[in-house]
Amino acid sequence: MPEPQHQWQVSPPPQIPQEFVDAVKRHSPTSDGHYAAQLLWQRGIRDLEQLPGFLNPEFYQPASPFEFGQEMHWAVERLQQACRTGEMVAIWGDFDADGITSTSVLWEGLGQFLPQEWQLIYYIPNRLTESHGLNCQGIDTLQKQGCRLIVTCDTGSTNISEIEYAQALGIDVVVTDHHTLPLERPPVKAIINPRYFSSDHPLFHLSGVAVAYKLVEALYETLPEVPQQPLENLLDLVAIGLIADLVQLSGDCRYLAQVGIKQLQQLPKTRRRPGVARLLELCQRNGDRPTDISFGLGPRINAVSRIQGDATFCVELLTSDDEKRTEQLAIETELANIRRKGLQKDVTQQVKHKLDQLDLSTTSVIVLEDSQWPVGVLGLVAGQVAQEYGRPTILLSSDGGNPGQEGNLQETSGVSSQSPIPNPQPPIARGSARSVNNIDLYQLVKSQEHLLHRFGGHPFAAGLSLSVENIPLFIQAINQQLRQQLGTSGALMTPVIEADLVVKVADLGKELFQELKLLEPCGMGNPVPKLLIQNCWFEAVWNRNSQDMKGRKVQYIKTELEILDDSASVGFPGIWWGHYKDEVPKGKCNALVELDYNNYKRRPEVRIIALQPNIESSSFNIPTQLDWILDWRGDMRDMEEAAENVRPASLTPSQPLTISECPTSWDELQVWFRRAIASDRPLAIAYPPPSQQPPSEIWQQLVGIAKFLSRTGQSATLAQLQDKLDLSDRTLHLGLNALSELGFQVKHSDWSITISWTPIDSSTTDSSTQQATQSFLAAIEEEQFLREYFYQVPLSTIQAQARANYRE
Repeated sequence: MPEPQHQWQVSPPPQIPQEFVDAVKRHSPTSDGHYAAQLLWQRGIRDLEQLPGFLNPEFYQPASPFEFGQEMHWAVERLQQACRTGEMVAIWGDFDADGITSTSVLWEGLGQFLPQEWQLIYYIPNRLTESHGLNCQGIDTLQKQGCRLIVTCDTGSTNISEIEYAQALGIDVVVTDHHTLPLERPPVKAIINPRYFSSDHPLFHLSGVAVAYKLVEALYETLPEVPQQPLENLLDLVAIGLIADLVQLSGDCRYLAQVGIKQLQQLPKTRRRPGVARLLELCQRNGDRPTDISFGLGPRINAVSRIQGDATFCVELLTSDDEKRTEQLAIETELANIRRKGLQKDVTQQVKHKLDQLDLSTTSVIVLEDSQWPVGVLGLVAGQVAQEYGRPTILLSSDGGNPGQEGNLQETSGVSSQSPIPNPQPPIARGSARSVNNIDLYQLVKSQEHLLHRFGGHPFAAGLSLSVENIPLFIQAINQQLRQQLGTSGALMTPVIEADLVVKVADLGKELFQELKLLEPCGMGNPVPKLLIQNCWFEAVWNRNSQDMKGRKVQYIKTELEILDDSASVGFPGIWWGHYKDEVPKGKCNALVELDYNNYKRRPEVRIIALQPNIESSSFNIPTQLDWILDWRGDMRDMEEAAENVRPASLTPSQPLTISECPTSWDELQVWFRRAIASDRPLAIAYPPPSQQPPSEIWQQLVGIAKFLSRTGQSATLAQLQDKLDLSDRTLHLGLNALSELGFQVKHSDWSITISWTPIDSSTTDSSTQQATQSFLAAIEEEQFLREYFYQVPLSTIQAQARANYRE
């Protein structure tokens, strides 16, 4: 069955008090603040007193760690006792990004009070052979190492039987966690879990890493004379875990993420965490955006356990200062992520093939099973399918392995304390579930706990395992349960996409990007703004596969394009992940996008979320006569007067689109043809005679600019260099590459570049320098030849090319 059509909703613009707009503008000096004010108002951020603290962490007062009350005092006292008596303390972590960063925070934080390796160790369960949470086998391992205290992070709240087992071995347990609470307090020395707070408390939404940080903060406040490292050094790790775990970024969560990102963006310069800095380099990000975590660091950390099972080395990757070792670990992490992408794509295709066989009109919950699916990627695929099909999705793998191998969410609940299934064990299916449309997935799965071997999670996501023979009954029962909750209408089964703002292509750019950045970090409760662009079309559409760090293709497709509408004569760059160019509408359409920043290309770009064909304008109105192409090359006549004399009846009266820069290919001209026809405007070819400055002089001019920038420390934009040298983007980059062979170092920063110079051994670089220089000079010659050709090519030839373009 084909994918369902999404229901698009547009938030109506609210009536905003002018004093609120003025207050927002004070934090957005480069724009009028209107769009940011509209988004904030729509999302309930309306209190003028709280607004500064939301937009700027310097005005926010974080909550004390002792807000956790007596439980925090008990935890600190037990850790102080371990310090005094020399007891071995073990950190019990988890294998996802929140769990890994939680472990890292405790490893570094508690390591200020307890000697690492000698009195402090850590344990990370294996995703593929163990479950989330405590387990008896791991507790036995720690007991043999002499452990007398376990401090959990991002796990443990509901591991009642495992906690009792540890106690029987003489091991105390302190739980730090943020997952579902048990009905009764577990038998631990202390439990620090923000779920005990009311939902409006600033600490309620803390993730595992933030709870771990609060424990370390309490120790720093209690024993301020002991630590040798600033507490703030942990905040970059806190930001990574918070954003990667998709918790609601409000209250202290938002504050910690904001200050943590500020530290994270310094790492490429300071190399204080060489492993994190190298990961940022590998994913071509610089750490100053939440998306650098959610699309960069987070997926890579998670990929290790998804592919290898054991993610223990990730703690070393995040905390070690050994550059050689962390380089090795970062590359291993990158390779795991490449493998994860391929597996995710393959499983997604297989899931959609199975969905083609389903009648979705009678399906409320998608439940699919396959013996060959790798458990590690099922949560990712389930989330994608749930969003696309508008239904909670549960994907299971029935490979008959260890029943401890559940999916990739917190799988610890009361069910986990059941007695082991007697031997011989029936085949067990394990997997992950993801929700959509505000359906409480945890309660939905819990309603069928009598059929499950084990499960756990939260309202948006869960992991579970059950006997393969129970799957048919489980599918029938869980669908019936949700149908009863929703009634017979099935209204919530239509995927809904809501646009936050309606904008034009002309609105896109650096100014809007900086204004929307005020809302960052975005996440649950404060999503990335979705922008609706109506009656737009696309040009320069092309496909490419992702590449790994060695330039090899990865079977993970993306389409690059330019988006246009009647407001702009120049396209704005964009990308559509997971789609081929044939899927891009040929005519006008509506586009839902997010405005992002491409660190590699140093520019803002849109990320396509969804496209909706415009039925009223499904194809361009192509005129039969091509006299709307106006030849003004070298003609300085008034453009309006000329346009009046040659405007065809097929085009509406309007100012012509003007090509002011000489093209270097027919593809460039064909883009202009389509733009003119799509916007019903004449096309004026009005570029001046091309420059014929000798290539060697241009090279000397570029070297002179490099010397000037190196000597003065000033910066320049690529656009400035292109204008100064009259070069295309491709040719300029060849020139910058040639500069690097001379010893110049070109560094990109936001929208500008800086150039420095370091003397090099010329005897070892003469050949490569000459080759790079010759490539640059040859590119200039080719570009000049093509510009001369397109300046002289007859108008009739241009018209013929336009006709040929639209016959295809």
